[in-house]
Amino acid sequence: MASSTLLPAILQSVMQKMPAALGDSYYPGWHLAPVTGLLNDPNGFIHFDGHYHLFYQWNALGCEHRQKCWGHWRSADLLHWQHQPIALMPDEEYDRSGCYSGSAVDDDGVLTLLYTGNVKFDDGGRTAWQCLAQQNSAGGFDKLGPVMALPEGYTGHVRDPKVWRQGNHWYMVLGAQDRQLQGKVLLLRAENLRQWHLLGEIAGSGLGGLGEAGYMWECPDMFTLGNTTYLICCPQGVAREEKRFLNSHPSAWLSGTLDEETPAYRHGPLHEMDAGFEFYAPQTTLTADGRRLLVGWMGTPDGEEMAQPTIAHHWIHQMTCLRELSSRNGRLCQQPIAELQALREDGQVYQGRADEAPPIAAQRLELRLESEGDIELNFADTLILTWQQHELRLARRSLVTGEWHYRYWRGTVSRLQILCDHSSVEIFINDGEGVMSSRYFPTQPATLTLRGRAELQAHYWSLRRCMVE
Repeated sequence: MASSTLLPAILQSVMQKMPAALGDSYYPGWHLAPVTGLLNDPNGFIHFDGHYHLFYQWNALGCEHRQKCWGHWRSADLLHWQHQPIALMPDEEYDRSGCYSGSAVDDDGVLTLLYTGNVKFDDGGRTAWQCLAQQNSAGGFDKLGPVMALPEGYTGHVRDPKVWRQGNHWYMVLGAQDRQLQGKVLLLRAENLRQWHLLGEIAGSGLGGLGEAGYMWECPDMFTLGNTTYLICCPQGVAREEKRFLNSHPSAWLSGTLDEETPAYRHGPLHEMDAGFEFYAPQTTLTADGRRLLVGWMGTPDGEEMAQPTIAHHWIHQMTCLRELSSRNGRLCQQPIAELQALREDGQVYQGRADEAPPIAAQRLELRLESEGDIELNFADTLILTWQQHELRLARRSLVTGEWHYRYWRGTVSRLQILCDHSSVEIFINDGEGVMSSRYFPTQPATLTLRGRAELQAHYWSLRRCMVE
């Protein structure tokens, strides 16, 4: 669909359907979500010219994975966000099947986007172009067209460029699938953003001692914390284990050292990024004061997403809270950003047995717990967290069959920080050593009930709304 017909259709969809979305009891009070339609991958997360920018995959015309545009939010403080003009629409021959994921950079004072132009053919084949766009004086973006065609030796599944500046060069990590249908991450280098040279494969299935590890590695992001270089990615097709990699598609991280010249990335084993039911396609950026932040899509491709009840209100999916990353002994840790504490209201304290704790209003909630475990946290009889000393088990009924599904985090647990919004729960374990992120759809207003004979200390706050303007 050309932009001359797509934009009016988007405006009509927003005007007709936004009231139902914003009036839904499941619509978040302080997380980022679409005003209507489908949201998925975060894109172009950057601090530029005094503001944070977060772009996102958006189908404003419905709750299906099609007609992918780039929506755009901007914030000065990571709490209060404003809508910006739509950045990209699939209106060129090279991106006609969707403006897929990518990143944003500061190119000599110009906010510049690199994204994948997706093209699907009538015979079922596909190709991909890595494309460039620059912000104009009106706040929109002018497309400059493709800067990289499909590299030789790979299928049409090559996408999601993440770009950064290092010394005198630009570097890019790019998700790919080789001709043997194995997922890879490619490293590329350029002196400018228009002429890219493929250095080689640095991670993926069959590399770095991983063995077979999936048929496609999406949404790569590479950065250094301290002396450790991390690669986060979404390896589709990783074998399910008894208590790990249980989602239809997981998100994962590797840690090690990168030699750009060889190139070689020497890394350890593959770790699950988030052990909950919904987390995918995370992207990071640096703050003005040097912190590494992450945001993810609180969704999962090809799962039960199309059974979610929000579709009846013309919207689906939301982002995670913003998280600060840290490195502890080669382990990637995630914690809610400190700025979120400004949302706290009505603080309360409880100390004693779990069985005797009062019910807690969980519609918008931050809860900090310390205990030795053997506690059950029941979120409105819809999501149940069983806390044992050496394991957490999260239970939720299938939206399709009604049977219980489970997710696990293994290890000794002493502290939990839990953030709730109207239809989401994010559980941070041992100051970010692990995370479990999940959507759930309780009868409102949701209540959290604690059960068990164990002693605990609890601090909790209601959280005020913080809507996008």
